[in-house]
Amino acid sequence: MDFAFYVTAFVTLFVVIDPIGLTPLFVALTTGSGSARRRAIGFRSLGIGALLLTLFGLFGEAVLGFVGISMPAFRIAGGILLFLTALDMLFERRTERRQGQADANEDDPSVFPLATPLIAGPGAIATMILLTGQTGGDILALVLVHLVMASVLLMTLVLFLAAGLLERALGAVGVNVVTRLLGMLLAALSVQFVVDGVRALIVA
Repeated sequence: MDFAFYVTAFVTLFVVIDPIGLTPLFVALTTGSGSARRRAIGFRSLGIGALLLTLFGLFGEAVLGFVGISMPAFRIAGGILLFLTALDMLFERRTERRQGQADANEDDPSVFPLATPLIAGPGAIATMILLTGQTGGDILALVLVHLVMASVLLMTLVLFLAAGLLERALGAVGVNVVTRLLGMLLAALSVQFVVDGVRALIVA
C-alpha cells in the first residue's frame, strides 16, 4: 500500500471519530469531576474503543464472509453510512444525537456513551472493516492501519485531557466551524468508497 492510502485512512478515521466534536461532549459528561476522575474516564473510554475497533478490524471481514456479504457490497454500504454521517455533521443532527446519548448516562460514561457508540460507533467500525479489507491480507499494511487508528485515538485522548482548555480556546462557534469542514471532507471520502465498491463489483 502506498503512503496516500494511510493518509486517507487517517483522515477518514479522524473525521468519523471526530475528536474535536467529541471533546465538548466529554466536558459535558465529566462536569464536576476532579482531574483524576476525568483522566480515568478518558483512558478507560479510549481503551475500550480501541479494543472494539481492533476486533472489528481483525475479524470484521471474516464475519462478513460468514454471513455471505462481499467486501465490495460492504464498501458501498459503508460509504452510504459514512455519507449519512457527513450529512449529520453538516446539519448538526450528529451533535444533537450525540448529546442525547450523552444525557442518557449521568454516572460513569466510560463504556456508554463514550466508548460506544460515540468513539467506536457504526461509522468507525465500518471504516475499520473497509480499510483493513483494502490491505489484501498484507500483514504489514494491516498493522499500519491499526497504528493509524491508534494514532487517531491517541489524539482523541490528548484532546480529552485538554478538554477544558480547548473548549475555552475554540468556543461554540469554532467547534461548529470545524465540525462542518470535517463533514464536507467526509462526504467526499464516502463517495469515493462507493465508487471503489461499484468498480470492484463491475470487475468481479
